[in-house]
Amino acid sequence: MMLTRVLAVTAVLAAVACAAPRLSLAADPLDNVLLLDLKDGRVTILLRPDLAPKHVERVKQLTREGFYNGIVFHRVIPGFMAQTGDPTGTGTGGSSYPDLPAEFTNKATFERGTIGAARSNDPNSANSQFFIDFDAASSLNGKYTIWGQVIDGMGAVDKINPGEPPPFPDKIVKMQVAADADDASKAAATKVLKAQQ
Repeated sequence: MMLTRVLAVTAVLAAVACAAPRLSLAADPLDNVLLLDLKDGRVTILLRPDLAPKHVERVKQLTREGFYNGIVFHRVIPGFMAQTGDPTGTGTGGSSYPDLPAEFTNKATFERGTIGAARSNDPNSANSQFFIDFDAASSLNGKYTIWGQVIDGMGAVDKINPGEPPPFPDKIVKMQVAADADDASKAAATKVLKAQQ
């Protein structure tokens, strides 16, 4: 009888241990989704902490501080990418936080909708700026940090006014972590996530 109880308890503990990592990863999947509102609609971005945990942590921190709201797209090259995240709007600014070390990967490539961390010639100079690829950009692979992927709303990204700088730059209307959004936005983001599976 005692041996049977020990075996039963051991089996339950083993099952819980196996399930725990999955439960912690799925505890709040919306915590790794950004909602980027542009003049032409909402863009849903899946964050990639598996590729760039430090960059994802920084982007979420700045997003939750409201840092990105109202910032312009200061460099928009059709067929390549749209860049933003500089509060000065010049391409030379960043947040008050220290620059981040590069988190390059060979587990993902720059494709349409990939989000990369903008930086200077120094690989470890990414801070707050980022870009969204309009098309695949293999020349960036292994040279820039990938921290996200657009999973819905690329049509709104395609309509960002072009230029270096654009004569009439578009702005980020609002950026928020989906877990912090209102119920309707959470429901919509959940639907987008389910469609990806």
